[in-house]
Amino acid sequence: MEKSDVIAALAALAQDNRLDVFRLLVKAGPEGLAAGHVAKMLGLPPNTLSFHFDRLRQAGLIAVRRESRSMIYTAQFGTMNGLVDFLTENCCKGVADECSPSCAAPATTSKTGSKKHEPAR
Repeated sequence: MEKSDVIAALAALAQDNRLDVFRLLVKAGPEGLAAGHVAKMLGLPPNTLSFHFDRLRQAGLIAVRRESRSMIYTAQFGTMNGLVDFLTENCCKGVADECSPSCAAPATTSKTGSKKHEPAR
C-alpha cells in the first residue's frame, strides 16, 4: 500500500461517524448493508450518511453495489488489511515472534471503563 493511500484511508477514518460506519460494515462482512439500514442503525440522516459513504469510498475503504432499489455498501477488506499491514510492517523491528499484533486479542473493557488488552489464546 502506498503512503498516500494510507494517509487517505486514515484521514477518512479520522471522523466519528465515518469510523462508526466503517466498523459497522466490517462487522456485516462481505454481504454488506443497505444504506437505509446503516442510517437507521447509526441514527444518521441520509444526506449526511451519503457524504460519509463518499469519503470512505474515495479512500478505497468501502464499495457500493446496486441490488434492486437498494444501494449495498461493503467494507473493502483488502484495503483494510493493507492498512494494518502498512502500520505494523516494522513492528518490533520486524521480528514477528516478539510481537504479533495480528494475533493479539481485541481490547476488552474493564469494570472501570478503561480498555485493556488480553493475551491471545
